[in-house]
Amino acid sequence: MDPTYGQQYRELYHRHWWWRVREAEILREIRRVKPPAGSRILDIGSGDGLFFDELSRFGRVEGIEPDVTLLDPDGPWRGAIHPVPFDERFQPGHQFDVILMLDVLEHLETPVESLRHALRLLAAGGRIIVTVPAFQWLWTRHDDLNRHVRRYDRHSFAELAREAGLEIRRTRYLFQWVVPAKLAVRGVQRFVSGPPRPPRIPPEPINRLLLAATRLEQSVNSVVPMPFGGSLLAVGGHPEG
Repeated sequence: MDPTYGQQYRELYHRHWWWRVREAEILREIRRVKPPAGSRILDIGSGDGLFFDELSRFGRVEGIEPDVTLLDPDGPWRGAIHPVPFDERFQPGHQFDVILMLDVLEHLETPVESLRHALRLLAAGGRIIVTVPAFQWLWTRHDDLNRHVRRYDRHSFAELAREAGLEIRRTRYLFQWVVPAKLAVRGVQRFVSGPPRPPRIPPEPINRLLLAATRLEQSVNSVVPMPFGGSLLAVGGHPEG
């Protein structure tokens, strides 16, 4: 993550309409999974544990964040976050009922290995919940800023899951209205040069309007899924469970 972006991430997470809607959609999926009482939850790429207050309602939470610059040494969840890379060296000695990989895989040169390792840490009957940016043709300088390697669609993510041994239970696209907005940004960026800039929180009235509109959009989308969106959400597990 760009260092400047990383410094602003806490405020973006707590206030920006996009992060607020994504959190709500992940909580919707966790409730649908119905993790058993006393579940263990692993958030890969957890940052400073900004999601942990909500996740802790479902069980015991741990995180992995290799970028130590994102961690507050005095943060309330610092003891639950492992400041290590997520690879085969991470062996916590127990398995997890829910594993989150929220906008993680698009950063990795070898996403199959990471997804395969997550599956090894998943308890029988557990679920992995993944979000990734959708559609390579929506690539903008925002992807450059975030150091993305690629964007995914249902087909390319299905191939990744197959190679890793993950059985997909369901997928859906999120943030439908973002698609024309990103296409417009792509068009502008073809003619206007300049370095990528970190996202900003819109003025509060606009932020509230976008939050309300996007929540409504996703409520409809959860009932009548759309074949496109700015992000892809996938839920999967072991083939036998």
